[in-house]
Amino acid sequence: MDRQPHANSRELIVASAIEPVVGELRLIDVADYIAFIRLEHLACLSDLVDSAVELYFRPGTLRLGHGAEAHVDWSGNPRIVLDLELRPRGVTVYFQLTLTEHEASVVVNYVSFEKPGETPEHNTALLEDAIEEARIRRTEPLVFP
Repeated sequence: MDRQPHANSRELIVASAIEPVVGELRLIDVADYIAFIRLEHLACLSDLVDSAVELYFRPGTLRLGHGAEAHVDWSGNPRIVLDLELRPRGVTVYFQLTLTEHEASVVVNYVSFEKPGETPEHNTALLEDAIEEARIRRTEPLVFP
């Protein structure tokens, strides 16, 4: 598949937006990912993703898509690939998040706009604005007794 010129900028936007979620997903033991994926317990995996997302995005904004992969062998580090859907208002982004021991990466497969603009640059700005609008922001500082 040929990559479009604007794909990199959209991947950076998505990667930056989900960075705190990735931090939460890294708290889950890799053995749990492997077990849920190999045993095809995608509902359990979906619950893990939902829990990681709930502090950062409005409900339904980011969720597990239709699959996941666990790449595990005797010679290397495990690699977990999660199919995710980012659905802020007016935009749907289908992408894969790959988690390895020391890094995470995002590959955007498809972006759909409810009301697309005239240019790819305009659509990229729409994506960025929609994601920003879907974030959960604290309005007051936390105060502990």
